Amino acid sequence: MEEENTIKEEHQSEETKVHKPRKRFIAIGLIVLMAIGCGIFIHDALNYQSTDDAYVETTTVQVAPRVSGQITDVYITDNQPVKEGMLVAKIDDADYKVKYEGAKAKYERVLLNQKNAQAIHNAAQTKIEVAKKDLDRYTNLYAQGAVSKQTLDNAQAAYDAAQANLTQAEQSLLSKTNDKVADTDLKSAKADMDKAALDLSYTKIYAPQSGTVSNRRVEKGMYVNVGTPLFVVVPHNVWVVANFKENQLRHMKPGQAVDIKIDTYPDKVFKGKVDSIQRASGAKSSLFPPENAVGSFVKIVQRIPVKIVFDEEIDPSEYNIIPGMSVVPKVRIR
Repeated sequence: MEEENTIKEEHQSEETKVHKPRKRFIAIGLIVLMAIGCGIFIHDALNYQSTDDAYVETTTVQVAPRVSGQITDVYITDNQPVKEGMLVAKIDDADYKVKYEGAKAKYERVLLNQKNAQAIHNAAQTKIEVAKKDLDRYTNLYAQGAVSKQTLDNAQAAYDAAQANLTQAEQSLLSKTNDKVADTDLKSAKADMDKAALDLSYTKIYAPQSGTVSNRRVEKGMYVNVGTPLFVVVPHNVWVVANFKENQLRHMKPGQAVDIKIDTYPDKVFKGKVDSIQRASGAKSSLFPPENAVGSFVKIVQRIPVKIVFDEEIDPSEYNIIPGMSVVPKVRIR
């Protein structure tokens, strides 16, 4: 029995000798890992600034009609890519064609009247030139005693009548531009015709820029008024708006490299750079900025929006990056 106990004690002693180095190596390994982790943390803290208060942003364009009417055709569907200048919808143009034809007819009538007025003015100028020559000739002849006083008076009366006709013709003309007479009536008629033509062109609705259709509300047959939202065009050009704390901006400046991680694609790191830093805090740029000059003031660390742009071309078919996505940017400040 004593021999068995002695053997057990020797066996336990040998196991203890084997486990001690293993525990020592594990402890050393944990210390090394902690040191590496602390080193990485310190390195990142000194050389990088990051925030999770960031998101993808772009400038969306809301498309609305510039004239009222019934939608006759719609050429887009939800989430469809469109190109700038692409025809996307039509408004019934029957009424606008009638208005244009009426305005055009009025303009042509006024233009014709102006041409007639010009012809009358030219004729009046010719008559007064003839009357002036007759008056001068009869004045000389009367001085020589070759004609009577009555003949001279008739020449003077003819000249006065021609002068009155010329004055009346001149009053019907206000100006002369590029050999075409234009007065207030003609300009007004031209403006009405141009406005009618413009309204007629607005019955065709085009995409204002390239992008993707979003929030489509337009349907064939619906009646729309001026400014009625039809759909939104979301462009493919996007960037990141990151709201850094004010104490993170000390060494931050435009041009610095940024690693961008998007929550939708956690395994992908996109490359970008700091484009610009807003010259006001988010609170100061709000509709109702805070008033700090009050007795109940509490200091709050402000956040400053920083615009970050992508440095690499992003394939929309592979990475569908859309406005509103959550982002974690990491700016290298040193």
